[in-house]
Amino acid sequence: MATEKEPKQASPPISAWAPALALGWLIPGAGHLLLKRTGRGLILLVAVTGMFACGLMMRGAMFQPQSGDLLTTVINTGGFIGDIASGLLYLLSVWLGYNQPDMAGHVHDYGTKFLVTAGLLNVLAMVDAFEIASGRKD
Repeated sequence: MATEKEPKQASPPISAWAPALALGWLIPGAGHLLLKRTGRGLILLVAVTGMFACGLMMRGAMFQPQSGDLLTTVINTGGFIGDIASGLLYLLSVWLGYNQPDMAGHVHDYGTKFLVTAGLLNVLAMVDAFEIASGRKD
């Protein structure tokens, strides 16, 4: 049984997708707005900003990279990447001095998860903007 290999697609030039990706990281949904996907861009802007705002209102903690045992390093570094993936929302909240200690309690814990999940949703939005900009998706 011979299997046919699909021809390898050429990578699109970086100038085709980098502006949408960078703008999409900085302002959630803006990459889609740049690509003229207004509805999707506005939905992402509201969803990511809403999740981030809910996390702040629940007084969720922002992760900071820490060293120590492997589990502590992985959790805190992964959480930090999730937080910073929110782009300008994260940068503004840190610049304006938002800093909640990690406290015990359900509400604070959910707030921390909302902050990280907002960033992870923005990562998915950036991947979608990349696929649209590179012509792999309509």
